Amino acid sequence: MIIVSVSENRELEKRISITPEISKKYINLGFEVHLSQSYGDHLGFKDEEYEELGVKITDDEKKLLESADVIIQMSLLDKSKTSILKPNQTFIGVLNPYENKDRIDELVKKQINLFSLELLPRITRAQSMDILSSQANLAGYKAVVEAFSVFEKAIPMMMTAAGTIPAAKVLVVGAGVAGLQAIATAKRMGAMVFATDVRTASKEQVESLGGKFLTVEGSENLETEGGYAKEASEDFKKKQEELLSETLKKIDIVICTALIPGKKAPLIIKESMLENMQPGSVIYDLAAVQGGNVAFTEVDKIIVRNGVKIIGEANILNKLPTSASSLYAKNVFNFISNLFDKENKKININLEDEIIAKTIIK
Repeated sequence: MIIVSVSENRELEKRISITPEISKKYINLGFEVHLSQSYGDHLGFKDEEYEELGVKITDDEKKLLESADVIIQMSLLDKSKTSILKPNQTFIGVLNPYENKDRIDELVKKQINLFSLELLPRITRAQSMDILSSQANLAGYKAVVEAFSVFEKAIPMMMTAAGTIPAAKVLVVGAGVAGLQAIATAKRMGAMVFATDVRTASKEQVESLGGKFLTVEGSENLETEGGYAKEASEDFKKKQEELLSETLKKIDIVICTALIPGKKAPLIIKESMLENMQPGSVIYDLAAVQGGNVAFTEVDKIIVRNGVKIIGEANILNKLPTSASSLYAKNVFNFISNLFDKENKKININLEDEIIAKTIIK
């Protein structure tokens, strides 16, 4: 069987789906691996490095896609490329089925087997395939580094003969994987860290990392069975808004990570709340591409309101593409290993397997 990956649009996506290390594993599993020319050049992975491992490189992407049994990408290819796909081919990536519904429906009608990895169930057996966790972990770390880089004061407390510089105060909104890594990173760099989340189970995790959990009075646990946050009630939102309004008066840096799968990101920090923040404060909004957690967030811009810098980026992982690609490639390999019938050397779509049943799009 032939596994294929072609270059992404590098203006939007610098990550790749097959690293040299992982291409060798596919070949050992019994696959042929075919990649487009200069596939990993921008990350320092030369064509010659792939070829030495047994990978076939070609400059004809149309021929490449036509020959594929399995296609692995970061996201859905553009229409000119998906129009080439044929029945019974398998396409694996982060397909964002909520936003790409019409295009995905067309591919399903063409009998393409589509697997969207952000739909993986949160079960122990799927942990090694969990692309949301591996990528969010890096995003949480990088968001703190980026926010600190534009904050114009020192982060840790510094005691000098001339006086003491107080530690920066950081608030992390949303204590999922990205939020927890943001807490850990900010704490390691010497900041005082506070966090809030609609899931009460997050309190223990936040405190284990040295953060202080801000509890909304009378809050209920807004967590789905799958471990994700669900939308809060209007009463909860009002109480959270009051708590945040007061907290933001003393906060220097805010990292926003709150997302609801398949929906617009909740607006948590409103215009009136920004007025409470000190000029020179920084907000990094990781939810920018899904509408943002902050009023005025714009994708790929730094907006200044009342002296507060609000940063939103389309894809923060483009700033860590080598690390992100390494983890993503391993996640996908583990997913395909589960999907592959090693005895008969074919893809086995066993719908009794929860991992396969939850990720396939019908």
